Amino acid sequence: MSNKQLIFWLLIAMIAPTIWGSTYIVTTELLPADKPLVASVLRALPAGILLTVLGHTLPRGIWWLRVTVLGMLNIGGFFYCLFVAAYLLPGGVAALVMSCQPIIVMLLGALLLNDKLQVRHFVACLVGAIGIALLVLEPNMVLPTAGIVAGLAGAVSMATGIVLTKKWGKPSEVSLYTFTGWQLVVGGLALVPIALIQEGFPTTLTSNNIIGYTYLSLVGALLAYVLWFKAIEKLPVVTVSFISFASPLAATLLGFFILGEVLTASQIAGALVIVLAIAISQQQLFKKSPTVIAPTKTPQKV
Repeated sequence: MSNKQLIFWLLIAMIAPTIWGSTYIVTTELLPADKPLVASVLRALPAGILLTVLGHTLPRGIWWLRVTVLGMLNIGGFFYCLFVAAYLLPGGVAALVMSCQPIIVMLLGALLLNDKLQVRHFVACLVGAIGIALLVLEPNMVLPTAGIVAGLAGAVSMATGIVLTKKWGKPSEVSLYTFTGWQLVVGGLALVPIALIQEGFPTTLTSNNIIGYTYLSLVGALLAYVLWFKAIEKLPVVTVSFISFASPLAATLLGFFILGEVLTASQIAGALVIVLAIAISQQQLFKKSPTVIAPTKTPQKV
């Protein structure tokens, strides 16, 4: 893959976590309070049903099991943890807790994909975590334990889903849209009974609620996950996992531009450090292999 192609797919990959960064502001500003499960269901299920219907194909054989596992990891479990963390923690802090995801991806990649562990990636993780901390932490901030646990569980769920998606790929006969739809349906359906028991669906929805749920389903799920799975297909899993650092950066910038939040000097420094961490993690991709010049053959005398 040429450098231009790498840059293209890196930019495509960054769209998904950037969109996910907007989840926090949409959750707090547009959705009903204290209904993370409902938000998870309405984010995943409508988009998944739409993609599956358009695909006219259902999983076959071993793919029923694989899609169930991937749907629970990438969608069901991750969505629930994401929304719980978003409700209990400040938006950027939730992303900070989930910033351990690349380390989990590296370890699982070494176990399941035989990827080599590189010091550069651990350095990038440390730099990224420092950047996110500068971006979101405030003095005397009190963080609820449940929110931190939810964030960590979400990181484990997503990291495992990334690695297994890379390991298994997708059925050759189906499109990426259909493959994405299957997972969204599985994850959404798994959360329906829990949402009904624990929260119940809201009896009335405001126009803001409808706008928020529609955005999360069509943009936050359908568009973002199609691009995310395509990036996993094209790029190394560790590369994709580090790009998720763009999520807290997007959350902070959206707070600045939309809510009028003021960026401090430490937050600006944190944003620059996050960009540095992403750059460190991707450096190896752009190193060209040395050109091998084939030896010329000396003509033999007859």
